[in-house]
Amino acid sequence: MNPILAFDIETIPDVAGIRVLNHLPADVGDTEVVEFALQQRRAKTGGHDFMQLHLQQVVAISCCMRWGADKIHVGSIGTPEDSEETLIARFFELIETHTPQLVSWNGGGFDLPVLHYRALIYGISAARYWDMGEGDFGDSRDFKWNNYISRYHARHCDLMDLLSLYQARACVPLDDMAKLCGFPGKLGMDGSKVWAAYHQGELTQIRHYCETDAANTYLMYLRFSLLRGSLNADEYEQEIRCLKAYLNGLKAPHWQEFLAAWGRSS
Repeated sequence: MNPILAFDIETIPDVAGIRVLNHLPADVGDTEVVEFALQQRRAKTGGHDFMQLHLQQVVAISCCMRWGADKIHVGSIGTPEDSEETLIARFFELIETHTPQLVSWNGGGFDLPVLHYRALIYGISAARYWDMGEGDFGDSRDFKWNNYISRYHARHCDLMDLLSLYQARACVPLDDMAKLCGFPGKLGMDGSKVWAAYHQGELTQIRHYCETDAANTYLMYLRFSLLRGSLNADEYEQEIRCLKAYLNGLKAPHWQEFLAAWGRSS
């Protein structure tokens, strides 16, 4: 089995970047800086305050990685103490080392562009990820026809983009589809609450929330693999059992809550 890497990121407004671009003095508090930026966005968009992607600071990257005959791991990259630069560098190192099948839900519209801009800011190298057939790897020519960057190529499978046939009006939330398919969906938090949670020192809880989103994304990929015939019914059930067995071995409360919700919905 080729490695599969289902991932999700969580972000907060980039306070330092907002200060730089707006020449805000250091004695203005972080909360005030963010509120200033949000007011700017509302004024510019007529009420919408979602921050532009280059002003999204990454605070968590979580992955569900599946490889080999029975190897699986779900967790967040790095530690809560690691810098944003370290988290992003380690994410791209996973791609550099394993060349996995990337799987996301709206990764092409949000997660990956955010990671692109932030990696650019830090000067992070990600040659394998950006290879489009002109790299130094032995199989680089294969990437001309199947790479992580091109929208209709398969090394990155953005499930939301693909299932909607690339039509914005046909896109649906991961939470809705996961629950409709009998999976747990989101538990206790969503992206709109991350800044408040971060401001209250709840980074560990944010990482746990991100991990469950990565697991939901992987489950949706398994269901999609059944849909397109790359897994038959027996193989699909085996993969589901593999993930459940792994999660049952984890004692963290967020995984026990995840499994309980899975039991209620299935």
